[in-house]
Amino acid sequence: MKTPNKLLTLIIILITIYGSFSSILPRYKTENKSLEKTEFSVNKALLHLKNISQKAHYTGSEEHKVVKNYLFDELKKLGLEPEIQVKTAFNKKWIAGTTVENIIATIKGESSEKSLLLLSHYDSNPHSAIGSADAGSGIVTILEGIRVFLEKNKTPKNDIVILFSDAEELGLLGAEAFVQHHPLAKNVGLVLNFEARGSGGPSYMLMETNGKNSKLLTEFLKAQPHYPAANSLMYSVYKMLPNDTDLTVFREKNNINGFNFAFIGNHFDYHTAQDNYDRLDRSSLLHQIDYFTTTLNYFSNADLTNLNSTEDYVYVNFPLMKLLIYPFSWIGILLIVATIVLLIIIYFGLKKGKLTIPGMFKGFVPFLSSLLLCGIISYFLWKLLVIIHPQYQDMLHGFTYNGYQYIATFIFLNLWILIKTYNQFKNEKTIDLLIAPIVIWLLINLVIYQYLQGAGFFIIPVFIALLILSIQLFTNLKKRNQPILFAFLSVPTLYIFAPLIKMFPVGLGLKNLFISGILLALIFGLLLPAFHQQKKIIPWQKFVGFLTILLFAITTFNSGFSIDKKRPNSLVYIQNEDSKTSYWGTYNKTLDSYTSQIFDNNYQKGSIPNAETKSKYNTHFKYHKKTDYKDVRTSLITVELDTIINNDRHLKLTLLPQRKINKFELFNNSSITIKSLTANNTSLYDDADLEKGTLLIYHMANSDKELKISLVFNEKDKPSFTVNEISYDLLSHPKFNLLPRSDAMMPMPFVTNDAIICTKTINL
Repeated sequence: MKTPNKLLTLIIILITIYGSFSSILPRYKTENKSLEKTEFSVNKALLHLKNISQKAHYTGSEEHKVVKNYLFDELKKLGLEPEIQVKTAFNKKWIAGTTVENIIATIKGESSEKSLLLLSHYDSNPHSAIGSADAGSGIVTILEGIRVFLEKNKTPKNDIVILFSDAEELGLLGAEAFVQHHPLAKNVGLVLNFEARGSGGPSYMLMETNGKNSKLLTEFLKAQPHYPAANSLMYSVYKMLPNDTDLTVFREKNNINGFNFAFIGNHFDYHTAQDNYDRLDRSSLLHQIDYFTTTLNYFSNADLTNLNSTEDYVYVNFPLMKLLIYPFSWIGILLIVATIVLLIIIYFGLKKGKLTIPGMFKGFVPFLSSLLLCGIISYFLWKLLVIIHPQYQDMLHGFTYNGYQYIATFIFLNLWILIKTYNQFKNEKTIDLLIAPIVIWLLINLVIYQYLQGAGFFIIPVFIALLILSIQLFTNLKKRNQPILFAFLSVPTLYIFAPLIKMFPVGLGLKNLFISGILLALIFGLLLPAFHQQKKIIPWQKFVGFLTILLFAITTFNSGFSIDKKRPNSLVYIQNEDSKTSYWGTYNKTLDSYTSQIFDNNYQKGSIPNAETKSKYNTHFKYHKKTDYKDVRTSLITVELDTIINNDRHLKLTLLPQRKINKFELFNNSSITIKSLTANNTSLYDDADLEKGTLLIYHMANSDKELKISLVFNEKDKPSFTVNEISYDLLSHPKFNLLPRSDAMMPMPFVTNDAIICTKTINL
């Protein structure tokens, strides 16, 4: 292949990969200040965002009141009549509750058949997350979007309900309170929910439905979003996972369909002090705005009475069109057709002497070898890197600050493995070697047909490979022109799968880099006709190897922390009221100047029994150390009622804080059958057989003064509970004198941190 042809082939591939990313994310440009009132102003949205993301504003914090009042007042300025729904709610799956303060407003439409609900949550994650992306970005998108909508002075067909939910981070509790107790919930026909799981990247559309997706999908496309980023593989996987957005409550409790719009890039900022105004990717915000304006304009006037479907669609981003869609019912047919076509091609290939049986079987050796090598080396190499860089274990997101650099590094490493592997078979005919990848892809599609039909678009590269195989077999196209044509024909394959190679480690963590390696090997096998049998393959191999080494050096250089890449760390004080003992605990694998002020000597590895609070990833203390008993004041626990009625013991307890308490956790120390349990007059259990473990978690809201618990159980039972009361005031409490973090540090997310935990046992 001559140099111009090589260059053109490479250009086609690079442009396609670039287009696969750029086509699903708008590019932010500085806004023109002379906008009409009826145009969405990103600057106004950003001003709102700056105002509501000054500090952490988790439920129960002082800043939570500030943000709540700000949003309430802004809705009033728009001429709406907002209300605050104050209600105690529990999520029985999370065993968590609080008293929420939802902010609700309504725009009346011409019809009252079904309403469109616009949803995002205004609380941030306890205790240090600023919440600019999660989910301040959604809040300000709705706030400015509604202003624009009202400026047009057009009455929509459907009622529009705005819900700024509270306590989403504590267990979807605001949504729970709205769905279960607010009369507006009964009439909701569709929910548009705006979320974030990072501070950047494209916003992906995920549908929530108890049924099929065809009606929702076609209606979504009628809204004409300019940058739809979606595929049915995410839809299928999402339906199998334990979902955790506010929208889930609407689907599970009221059978209401909806759309999640969420960006997941820069996952290292998620639930941290770095989720701030400055770090929010403006292009990601612009993507949310595009989804909001197009879907609001369409669904506010669409028929929302029947969005249920009897059929599922495969869908995926595709060149020159927003989404390629076709029914799940086609998957089996396409698989059969592709298999028959392959058999026909093999028959004629053998008859014409262009295919050989030994050559076809030999093709399985490099392909299966490359799959195994890319998967196994990527898997164990990441484990080795975590050993070399133990500080990575302190980033509980599973995605490091140099994570994108690692993705690029592993891609080039796997490319080097692939080129090296196939270079051993450079004398074999390309047409023979292409059979093995097609066969393996067909087997993968057979598994997809049986178990994961949302990935039905995996059949598309098979048909493209069959077309390339047919051209090689039935035409006399000059060999020097083949790579350019084959690269051009492979555009859909690259366009579909290039973003997936990046998405897996971004969405699931760098420990899943091996999935990207396997996927890259699968794609490379189908692209063989564009690369194989090049006379100067060795220089390419050396160049890719050099880039791999260079990128490893860069990632290693960037493996540390800085002001813009803060080190997460943790300190917790634990006080046991029963034994009058106290400990320090840290979740950090690697100690730094902040944690070393406590863990300087005489500390032990491992955790402290009955001292850890519930956390997202069930993270345990890495080290603990005994310390002086500080005698921190604990809550008064009063028995208000203790009586026997019909062989059942009825108990009423009041936990009255003697200081600012953010969270109570009650643990059951033995199995017990509870006939009923209520907290602050809200039911959590009815006729439940409970094993040893978490009984309930209650987050104290601003309106809560105490926690009242009512229990009914068999009089013969002698229950024993452990109570943990947690406050996030370790750094400000007068009994402690800790040195503050440096500017290059931040509280570790996903665990109870900067906290005082007082624990005691209640025997009843």
